[in-house]
Amino acid sequence: MIIVKVGGGKGIALEAVCQDVSALVGRGERLILVHGASHETNVLSTALGKPPRFVTSISGVESRYTDRDTLDIFNMAYVGKMNKRFVERLQQLGVNAVGLCGADGRSMEGERKAAIKVIENGKRKVLRDDFTGRIEKINTDLLTLLLDHGYTPVLCPPGLSYESEIINVDGDRAAAVLAAAFKAETLVILSNVPGLLRDVNDPASLVHKIDKAHMASYMDLAHGRMKKKVMGAAEALAQGVGTVIMGDARIEHPIQQALQGQGTVIR
Repeated sequence: MIIVKVGGGKGIALEAVCQDVSALVGRGERLILVHGASHETNVLSTALGKPPRFVTSISGVESRYTDRDTLDIFNMAYVGKMNKRFVERLQQLGVNAVGLCGADGRSMEGERKAAIKVIENGKRKVLRDDFTGRIEKINTDLLTLLLDHGYTPVLCPPGLSYESEIINVDGDRAAAVLAAAFKAETLVILSNVPGLLRDVNDPASLVHKIDKAHMASYMDLAHGRMKKKVMGAAEALAQGVGTVIMGDARIEHPIQQALQGQGTVIR
């Protein structure tokens, strides 16, 4: 089983990702694709007159502030646009893709945060109207049913809270929980950078290999969105996933190149 998470940043090569999914499924691989849509959400938010707002937690992790209006925009970009773009192209390539967000069939479920503590302009704040959470449960029965009948699940946030509220969840960490739930051999995390870089401005500073015992020492290299990708990788490995590869989603054959060791390989 391979879990592939492709980010939603600017520059992602949707066509190349879909071509690789088609090739792998055609060879008999069991695969679940998880995707993001962060750039599309930013574009849509701005177009609708509600520019994106990002907040930084006390621990230094950045996330999208998601009130109810932002959640609706989030759903438009993730579920209404990008999920169906992936499904459409995969169907054209002969993959019987089924698009789901985490709320569908409670495929990705977790707890909504009652409040989030953030730092803005040097001051601590508590936000209580934020619809964010973290995935803790995967409906493996539903996804296995699809896989067993020849369908390829294409998943995306949002997820569903235990109280049946739609919640914004981090796709990388959700993919880690998904990979652990399926005891996947490999989790591939693709984004618009080559992998974990020692210097964010120098693609040649790529970290090629990390032993999971030394993951903590590499956390300081991760900045912005990459921090959650490294967190997701660590969580997947801690829960029994054999290998996590952080690769580049802007290149030809991004999944196959990652599986061949192109990127940051963590074992």
